[in-house]
Amino acid sequence: MLKIPREDLTVALELTGGHPAMDYAEHDRTYKRFIQFTKVGIVFLVLLLIGMAYFLV
Repeated sequence: MLKIPREDLTVALELTGGHPAMDYAEHDRTYKRFIQFTKVGIVFLVLLLIGMAYFLV
């Protein structure tokens, strides 16, 4: 099994360069909304499964 040290998993993001048409602030906001929606969706699905196990069994 391949083990990767935790120090190698960090990512640095350099925003000073890049394409001038790229709106990095909007990209960051969209990513944060996506992550928040994913977390809420996971919690909803877990609660749904718990409710189904309780009420349908």
